Amino acid sequence: MIELTLGHTPDADDAFMFYGIASGNINSPEFRIKHVIEDIETLNKRALKQELDVTAVSAHAYAYLKDYVILRSGGSFGLSYGPIVLSKRKLSYSQLRDSTIAIPGRMTSANLLLNLALGRFQAKVMPFHLITEAVLSDKVEAGLVIHESQITYEQYPELCKVLDLGEWWAKKANGLPLPLGINVASSKSMTLERIRKFDELFRNSILYGLDNIDEAVDYSMKYGRGQQKEVITKFIKMYVNDLTVDMGEIGKKAIEKIFLMASTNGILKTNTINFI
Repeated sequence: MIELTLGHTPDADDAFMFYGIASGNINSPEFRIKHVIEDIETLNKRALKQELDVTAVSAHAYAYLKDYVILRSGGSFGLSYGPIVLSKRKLSYSQLRDSTIAIPGRMTSANLLLNLALGRFQAKVMPFHLITEAVLSDKVEAGLVIHESQITYEQYPELCKVLDLGEWWAKKANGLPLPLGINVASSKSMTLERIRKFDELFRNSILYGLDNIDEAVDYSMKYGRGQQKEVITKFIKMYVNDLTVDMGEIGKKAIEKIFLMASTNGILKTNTINFI
C-alpha cells in the first residue's frame, strides 16, 4: 500500500465527490490517502511546486503545470452556467474594462474567462468568499464570483449580474461545456497504472455519492459555509454531473477549446495537454 497526498477544496461539491472515499464505503487496498484541504488557488500553487500526488486544480492552472496528467473523473463543468460578475450598477462591457474587479485568484478558470471576455480590466485578488461583501461595501466596482455565490447573490437586492461567463462561453464555444475545475495526478510520483487505478477509485466515489445523495449532501454541509441545505444541494447538482463521472471526449474538447482561445488571444502559451 502506498500513501497518496490528495488535494481538494473545502467546498461542498468536492466534499460530495470524495464522500465515498472519506466515509470508507469506497476504498482500495493499494492506496492510503492523506487528504490535503486547501482553497483552489492554494492547490494551484502547490501543484506548481509538485507538492501533491493528486489534486484538484483550476483548468486554467493546467497551462502552467509540468508532469501532471488530467484524470477523466472529478471535473467541474458548467452547462451554460458558470462564474458571474456582480456589481451595484448595470455596467457595460466598456465600463467593466475600466473598473476594478475583485477576482478569486490569478490562476482560476474564472479569471481566464474574464480575460477572454473583456480583454482588459483592473483586477484585485481576494479570497472568493469575501468578494460579494467587497462589492456591497464599495471596496471594488465589481466582483467575479464562484461557488455558491453564483446562486446566493439574489438575496441582495442591491446587486445585479452584469456578466454571465457561462452564457458567454456557451455562445463562443458552440455549446461545449465550460471547463472550470479538473483533477490531475503526478506522472513523476505515480505510474500510469496507479493513476488509472486511482481514477477508477475516484469515479466510484462520485458514483457512490450520486447513488446516496441525501447522506452525501449531509456530509457536504459541513463545507457549505453556513448555507441552507437546498442551496448546497442545488450547487452540487450543478457541478457534479455526468461529465464529473467521466469527462469523455466532450470534456477533453472543451479543455482544448479554452486553451486554444487563450493562446489565440495571446493570454496563454499552453503546454501539451495530457489526458489519461
